Amino acid sequence: MSGAGTAIRCGETRRVQRWTTHRRSVGLARDELRAALAEWGLSAIEEPAVLVLSELVTNAITHAYVRGRDIETSFCRGPEGVRIAVDDADERRHPQMRTPGEAGGRGLVLVEALSDRWGVSARRGVGKSVWAVITVPGGRWR
Repeated sequence: MSGAGTAIRCGETRRVQRWTTHRRSVGLARDELRAALAEWGLSAIEEPAVLVLSELVTNAITHAYVRGRDIETSFCRGPEGVRIAVDDADERRHPQMRTPGEAGGRGLVLVEALSDRWGVSARRGVGKSVWAVITVPGGRWR
């Protein structure tokens, strides 16, 4: 994991959404992030942000599935970038960086390459939050 923390000052500029653990949730979450980035004037980081979100949601659905539990996404705008988090109810399995091969292993490599920092944090209640921060080129906007 890169970076030393989740610090990004968000204030009230945040979007939170719950999703079922179905593959169609990946596309719906991407649409929600695109809308947030457009509203916040952050189209410059749409491509890497959407790719990172896709990987985090796919990982939560594929590797952290807990029967009867949804996942949650949150997008947080701060003065230097956007923080994307995907929360799931699985406390035991944490994302592991793997060597890419025919069977996969590219997801977290992409997250590492496209984000400024990422990690795993505890969340209230059961489970964990996997997050990534993507900054705007130049570090600030508006």
